[in-house]
Amino acid sequence: MTAITHVADELASIAENLRQTTVLIKSGNYGTGSGVIWSDPSLLTGETQGGSLIITNAHVATSQRHRVELGDGRVMEAVRTQFDPEQDLAALRIPATDLPTATIGNSDSLRVGELVVAVGNPFGTKGAVTTGIIHTTASSSVIADIRLFPGNSGGSLADCQGRVIGINTMIASGLAVAVSTKTVERFLRGGRSRPYLGVTMRPLLLQNWYQRSLGLMVLSVQSHSPAATAGVQIGDVLLGISGQLFTSPNDLTNYLKDCTTSDVLSLNILRGGKELLVQVPLEDTATSAEVM
Repeated sequence: MTAITHVADELASIAENLRQTTVLIKSGNYGTGSGVIWSDPSLLTGETQGGSLIITNAHVATSQRHRVELGDGRVMEAVRTQFDPEQDLAALRIPATDLPTATIGNSDSLRVGELVVAVGNPFGTKGAVTTGIIHTTASSSVIADIRLFPGNSGGSLADCQGRVIGINTMIASGLAVAVSTKTVERFLRGGRSRPYLGVTMRPLLLQNWYQRSLGLMVLSVQSHSPAATAGVQIGDVLLGISGQLFTSPNDLTNYLKDCTTSDVLSLNILRGGKELLVQVPLEDTATSAEVM
C-alpha cells in the first residue's frame, strides 16, 4: 500500500509540474487550444528576446496575436514568431520571464508500452491531465493510446518522469498523435529552405460508407502563396497527392521534403462534397515574403 501511495504522489507531482508549464491559448474563431512553455534559454534570441517561448500547433496559433492564460491565472498578449503549417508547429512570445519551463525529453528514446502523461485544456477546461501508453513511435511523431479531446492540441505529451516528448496535435483512429520533440527542436533552429504550400491545416478523420480516411482541412491560406495562386480555399480538405491518400498527418510534410521548387504538386481536394485535382507549382520558403 505504501508503494502505491508513493507512485500516486509522484504522478500527482509530475502532473502538477506539467500543468504549470501548460498555457491556454485563445484563438479567435477557432476556439481555444494549449501551449507549452519551452525550456531552452538559448532559443530566446532575436524576436523572442526579453520574453518566454511557447510552443503550440500551427492550427491553434492561426493569427499573429493571441491571448494566453498561464497556469497561475495571469493573462498576457502573445506574438507569433515562427510558423510552419506543414509540420503543424508555431512559436509564440510572451513578455513574462519569471515562468516555470518544461523539461524536454528525448523522443527518440521512447519505448512502446511506456507510460505517458498528457496535459491540455480540452473544451476550455484548464490543466486537464490524462495518462496512457506509447503505441507507436516514428521520426517525426509519437502515437499514444491516450484519451484526448478538442483543446488538447498544442499541449504536452510527457514521459513518466515529466519530460515533454511531444506536442499533441490530433486524434486518429482513437489514438493521440503528437509532434516529436526532435521535430520541434529542428523547427526552432530553422531547417534548410524547402518548398511550401502556404496553408494552415488541421487533421481530421473522414467517414464514408465503407472506410475512414485522413484529411487535412485548410484553416487559412497565405496571400500570394503557392496554394493561393493555385486556388486552394479555406474549408478545402486535402485528401492526398496524385491519387495517393494521406494515412498520417506527416505525409504531406514528408512528401514536400523530397520536392524541389521546380515541382508541381497534384493535390486531391474535397470541396463542397466533390473531389478536385488542383495543380500547385511549389515555391521556396527562403524566397517567399509571406513565410512567417
